[in-house]
Amino acid sequence: MNRIGKFLAITILASAATVAAAQGYNGPSSASAAPASARYAGPSTVPGMTAKELLANGVDDQYVTLTGKLVRHTGGDHYVLADASGEIRADISAKHFPQDQVIDANTVVELEGKFDKERFGSSKLEVKRIKVIAAK
Repeated sequence: MNRIGKFLAITILASAATVAAAQGYNGPSSASAAPASARYAGPSTVPGMTAKELLANGVDDQYVTLTGKLVRHTGGDHYVLADASGEIRADISAKHFPQDQVIDANTVVELEGKFDKERFGSSKLEVKRIKVIAAK
């Protein structure tokens, strides 16, 4: 490998290490998401539901709020939220994680987003906002 190739490889590896150090989710995972800028934190009229209620009765493109813990990161933007009723898949872009707050599998969060109901396969919540409720 020539010098330019070695330099390029080292630069890419160093950049990846920097990104890994600045992540906002710290629970079970093979990778995590980066923190995002601050968002609106006032009251909302989006209804709160449980994972079980949403999976059983939710309609496609319905906006909802779920409260629970992000118990797993399954790769990319894919996470699993668990509440007292069960679990649901959640797609969370790195830009939606709160800035300067670490979220792990013991952190209670409120997720607000759009329900993506699938006829076949797994339905999921496309998260638009995360609010940290409590870390235990």
